[in-house]
This record gives sequence, C-alpha cells and structure tokens, in this order.
Amino acid sequence: MKETGRGERPRVAVTGLGAVSSIGTGRRSFWEGLLAGRSGVGPIRSFDTSDYRVKIGGEVHGFRMEDFLPRREAGKYGRASQLAIAAALLAVEDAGLPPAPPESPAAVLLGSTMGECREQEAVMRAWHRGGPGQVRLRNLARLPDSLLACNVMSALGMGASGAGPTGLWTTGCTFPTACAAGNYAISYAYELIRRGDVSVALAGGCDAFSELAFAGFGRLMNLARQKCQPFDKNRTGIVIGEGAGILVLESLEHVRARGGRIYAELLGYGMSCDAHHMTIPHVDGVTAAMEAALEDAGVAPAGVSFVSTHGTGTRMNDKTECQALRRVFGNRMEHIPVNAVKSMLGHTMGAASALAAIGCALTVHEGRIPPTINFETADEECPVDCVPNTMREQPVEIAMNNAYAFGGNNCVTVFARFES
Repeated sequence: MKETGRGERPRVAVTGLGAVSSIGTGRRSFWEGLLAGRSGVGPIRSFDTSDYRVKIGGEVHGFRMEDFLPRREAGKYGRASQLAIAAALLAVEDAGLPPAPPESPAAVLLGSTMGECREQEAVMRAWHRGGPGQVRLRNLARLPDSLLACNVMSALGMGASGAGPTGLWTTGCTFPTACAAGNYAISYAYELIRRGDVSVALAGGCDAFSELAFAGFGRLMNLARQKCQPFDKNRTGIVIGEGAGILVLESLEHVRARGGRIYAELLGYGMSCDAHHMTIPHVDGVTAAMEAALEDAGVAPAGVSFVSTHGTGTRMNDKTECQALRRVFGNRMEHIPVNAVKSMLGHTMGAASALAAIGCALTVHEGRIPPTINFETADEECPVDCVPNTMREQPVEIAMNNAYAFGGNNCVTVFARFES
C-alpha cells in the first residue's frame, strides 16, 4: 500500500457491506447481480404513470421491513429510512461485529438527495384534499431529512445512552449533497476514523423511489424512455432508481483486534464545489475532485487500475466526465477499465455512490469488474473502455469512485486492495 504521507494516523478498512437495490438485497445478491449485468429497471409500479411519457424506473420490489425489524418497529419509519436501516443491519451482520464495550465510540453517516420524499408527498396530498386537518401526525414526524441517520441509530439500538452492535454510537449525521451524498458520508467517516474520533463507522446513502423525484427529473427532459446507456453514442438520459448502500469502516487496529475480515482499504477522498451551474457539471470541478482524491490517497494517476464513473447516461454528464478523465489520465484513459452501475440500477441518487463504493470494494477484493450494460454504439466523445455488457476478470489494485451532484458538489473516493 502506498504511503499517504500523513504520519501514523489509523488506516481505514472496509469490513462490512450492506446493499438494498433493484438487482439484489445483501452483499452476495447485489454483487452477483452486478457481475451478471442484471437490469433492475422495469415498468414503474409504485404510482400511476399514465400521464407521463416515461414509464420505467429502478424500483426495489419485494422489500419488506418486517423481514428486518418487528412489525411495530418497522412501522415507525418512512421508506428511505427503512431501506437505510435494512442496509445497515446487513452491513453489520456482514462485518461480523461482536458486542464491544462503551469505550468504543462509532458513527452513523448517511447521504440522501430526497430524504423522506414519500412522506412529503403524503403530507402534500392530504393537505390538498382536505386541508391541514387531514395531515397525519405520523407523516409529519417522519419528514425531517436529518432523522435519516438518527433513525438508523435508533433502529439498531445505537443511542448515546446505550451500546449497539459495536459499542457506544455517539455521532450521527445526514448529508444532503444530492447525488454525491453517499461519497460525502463515506469521506467524513474516513476523516473521523483517521483523526481517532471513532474506531467504527457505518457510512453510505439512501433514497426511495418517489413521484416527486421522477416528475422533477422529467421536467429537466433528461429521462430515458427505454434504458440507461452510459457512454453510448445514442444515450438519451437517466433512469430514476432507489436503494441504499452502507459500508462498515473501521480503523485497521480495531478490525485486527477483533479478527475481522477486510474487503478493501479506503485510501482517501477529494471534493470540489465549482458552483458552475445548477444541473450541468463542469470539467474543472470534476477534474479537481479527482485530482484532490488521488493526492489525498497518495496515489499517482498511473497507479489507478479502475474507475467507477458517475456515468448517468446523459449526453452532457458523460461527455464532461470523459473530458475530466482525459485531463487526469491523459492518453492512458482509453486503457483504464471504467464502468457505470447506473446502467443496471438506474440513478439511485443519494445511494448511488455508496452502492458504487460497495462495487469498488468487491472489485479490488475479487479482481472482477462489473460491466456497463446496454452499450451498443461507441461515441467518439466518450473514448473509454466501459467494460461493455460482460464482466471482466482482471486484478485491480486501486479503484476510484466518482460522484457528481447538482450545484457542482463533487466527491471522489479511492479504494485499494488490502495489503497488511
């Protein structure tokens, strides 16, 4: 592992992975779906689409919170919180975390774009039908987006007065940085562990499928009608999705002391906020985030062997990301395998970069790169090796995970194959 140049501060290990997605729930099912190029996109079931020209989405079907919590407890939470809680429980189980004394503080850090959007819809519809008296207090109580991380802590027994699966959980924070929010949460977890503030963190993102998000993106005229085709010459836009991805991050000392398994090492991150345009990414901002991430990780561009792209499937986003990749990697860009998991999942917004981070951790762990599906025609403006349609067996030492959001909020994380 390359030196970070930041002294003897703790190294950060990825030890648990929890996913709830349209292609599979749980680490094993999610990973098998990615490698198989399984599409989770289909006709929307959660609301009537007869008035919309686009009728597809990446919904999570068959999800039951009662499979994770008792019915009475499950009913306390909105859809986004439910997805996050399930992913957190799966991640903690996957990490094999044993009980620990209260002297081991930890954090829950969660990113989201829309928060509890379905609860917002329920409140608005009730108010419209019959005035404020028709609004249910339960829906109002679920509204604050800041409760997402708190809800995970509560459901997992992680309060300031009680020990959860890894001890005393003292820090909870929700990040609202739109479609890069998962990476923001992971980056903050990295900082907390590196500073020695906590030994363990649950970090990732979540968003629920909602008509409000669907209609909002539709108004931007960038929804694909049939499929998401990142980097394809005939790409037509994004597909809205939902899901949750949670990573368990630990200091290397902590995981070694308990004899836990390590999937990957988180080497660093980079951020930028170019504020160029509300919806259009800027090549300078995207480039700056990647360069900052590599500098923080202590990795030269030549050391990167795989990039999980933001890859939304819109004409401008994919073109801009490829321009930034060219600036960072030069002519080598065309020979670095990249993928876009949104081709399978749709754009899961706050969960997008967290689910992609899970893919990065497993890619460096296993040396298998999931494909970009729906790729048909090469685009001279996007001259990348997008691992088209079929997974690839290839050792990966360093993986970079890109995430860009509205308002120019960009965040990139860097993962590496673990070496003791």
